[in-house]
Amino acid sequence: MDLVSLTEKIVKSLVDNEDAVSVKEFPTDEENVILIQVVVSEEDMGRVIGKAGKTANAIRTLVQASSALKENKYVKIDIDKF
Repeated sequence: MDLVSLTEKIVKSLVDNEDAVSVKEFPTDEENVILIQVVVSEEDMGRVIGKAGKTANAIRTLVQASSALKENKYVKIDIDKF
């Protein structure tokens, strides 16, 4: 499973409105960095970020661990609302 699919699966399991979730990978100037942007509805923003950002950090940790096993690249995840 690639990192974008993994991130999407994790985020969709957390939110109420799964259809509003958009996860995309964007190119970066840095060679060993992957940028993943997650967009969720405004109502689900709190669920994805969690108290003090703990849920967002847990998502980043899981995706980074998966990257370490396969591509060994640093993963940046940006979470936005629409």
